[in-house]
Amino acid sequence: MAAWTMEASNPDVSLLYDINGIAVDAPNWADRIVEYVGEYGMLLGIVLVGVWCWWRGRSRGTADDSVASAAAIVWAPLAAGIALLVNIPIRGFVERPRPFLEHKGLEVLVDGKTDYSFVSDHATLAMALAVGIFMANRKLGLLGIALAVVAGVCRVYMGVHYPSDVVGGFALGTAVALLLAPLAAMVLTPVMSAISRWGVVSSLVRTREAREADEERRAATLAGQARLAAEARRRGEGGPGVNDLAA
Repeated sequence: MAAWTMEASNPDVSLLYDINGIAVDAPNWADRIVEYVGEYGMLLGIVLVGVWCWWRGRSRGTADDSVASAAAIVWAPLAAGIALLVNIPIRGFVERPRPFLEHKGLEVLVDGKTDYSFVSDHATLAMALAVGIFMANRKLGLLGIALAVVAGVCRVYMGVHYPSDVVGGFALGTAVALLLAPLAAMVLTPVMSAISRWGVVSSLVRTREAREADEERRAATLAGQARLAAEARRRGEGGPGVNDLAA
């Protein structure tokens, strides 16, 4: 009774039982769906959002916008990988067991989770990817963040993580993606800019149609500037004659 009272007074454990308790009462098919969604589905969804963001970014805005978008999309998986590497010593330092090893009555939907619990690799990976997408496209980034949150809730539902494991993963993924973003932009932006001018692979950054439109706009701008310069020269040349007639 004392142990149960202590667990109930811990909001992290209490929320774990509340969310996982839904799995206890849910039908088996619903648990299987959440298991797939939490293990693979949401991550796959975020990757597809990233692919869509890259596809749209090749033709939106200016050439510089496409370069910046491509750099952010490339940074997203790199940030996720770095965040997972940073999590290795964190897990080893905290050494928090999985919740089903510490608390009875949990419905565990996936087997074989024997590593430490804090922080959640899935939450870290999902949020780092989503924040990287957000830096390329705000609307699609918000969609990615929403999917990452769903993935985190699923991990608690599955009984393999405490809520604080998930929140810690969100914080770690966000921190790595944002804090290292300026350095990543310094490195990746010139690379993406070079690729955008390099033969057939240039379409990875900017579509052919968008490049042609850029050239048309550039030509129109140069023509307009030349026309204004010519008019200015004519006014300059004709100015004294007009003044002389007026005198």
